[in-house]
Amino acid sequence: MLFIMNNTTRISTFRSIFMLGLSAVLLPVSAVAADAATAANADTTIATAITSGKAAVGLRYRAEQVDQDPLADDALASTVRIRLSYETAKWRDLSALVEVDHLASIGGETYNSTRNGRTSRPVVADPTATDLNQAALKFARGPDNVIFGRQRINLDNQRFIGNVGWRQNEQTYDGLLWSTKRVPKTAFTYAYFDNVNRVFGPEQGVPAADFRTDAHLVNADWDFKSWGKLVAFGHLLDVSNAAAVSERTVGAHWAGTRKFGEAALAWSLAYAQQNDYADNPVKFSAHYTQIELAGTRGPVTLRLGQEVLSGDASLPGRSFQTPLATLHAFQGWADKFLTTPPQGIDDRYVAVVGKWGATSAQLVWHDFQAEAVGRDYGTEWDASVGRKFGIVDVLLKGARYNADGFGTDTTKLWLQLAADFR
Repeated sequence: MLFIMNNTTRISTFRSIFMLGLSAVLLPVSAVAADAATAANADTTIATAITSGKAAVGLRYRAEQVDQDPLADDALASTVRIRLSYETAKWRDLSALVEVDHLASIGGETYNSTRNGRTSRPVVADPTATDLNQAALKFARGPDNVIFGRQRINLDNQRFIGNVGWRQNEQTYDGLLWSTKRVPKTAFTYAYFDNVNRVFGPEQGVPAADFRTDAHLVNADWDFKSWGKLVAFGHLLDVSNAAAVSERTVGAHWAGTRKFGEAALAWSLAYAQQNDYADNPVKFSAHYTQIELAGTRGPVTLRLGQEVLSGDASLPGRSFQTPLATLHAFQGWADKFLTTPPQGIDDRYVAVVGKWGATSAQLVWHDFQAEAVGRDYGTEWDASVGRKFGIVDVLLKGARYNADGFGTDTTKLWLQLAADFR
């Protein structure tokens, strides 16, 4: 039924189904225990599963400052996210998860959240709201796992499908995910979802809070141990309220690490082909390549890499896009390339990463150029230092983008404190 309805009806029906399912599993304990005659039947088992579940509270405070030319006013977003989650114990291989996020601003919203109308200031895409982040039924038996409902989906390195965990309101998916490890050294995942809850929601506006989708994902990986892991994937993404991002993508990613005494060599190689799909108004074919080598000795790692998303020299709408990726992790923390420019992008980068006990640090340099023509975009420096103090994670982070033909000079600074209580 989900496949033949129009998108609006399908989303409403889908949400109704999984919320009814959750209600059936998360029956109030008092209602189950009210009738003593049912004390020995299956309802008692359900009640036990509910009462013996696990609760968690997550707190994350972040101060983010943005200085972006040519805007006269800077942005300062001081926000705190409170995450409440509860997962039941298993009942006949079934369990349920509910997770709610509340995001509040401290000291006023002196930033453009994309919803508060502060357009004279730079964007910090953390709109304040209370949101149902996850609400799902889970089935786990042997090598098979099934999740139905609103859920977090992270595939491979999140370059194509991720939860955008850096933002205070993460990206989640309404749908069905099945994963299995029935074949030795092989993992297979299939997902269908009809709605993407984006970081800009839950309030409607621009950019859209949701992608209304008819999407299928297939992901298979083979573990070759010392020779790394090979991942093959295919995505069919039909977005009714943003047809220009509808696409078909197939590709592969090979990554691994080999040790040589006290040193180690790591590699990451990827290729993907993308074409227009469904009602995309532009017919196109684009490609993606990535190559990265990393050497580690002691606490220090040096990474060298190049990532290319192709574009077109003269016609817009033909560049390789990754609309569901965890984009902040790629192509610079200043987030200047969340959408691939029409002429594509060639990102060449060098990173030095260190880890000393509970302290970690990294320094990254990017050189951005157009892929389809000889054109410079700009350069960027990124740096971070993090340390764990008991249950509290402290992170200091900064990014400086120097424009040279694309975008404008931008400086971003972050202070983040996070703690989880389970």
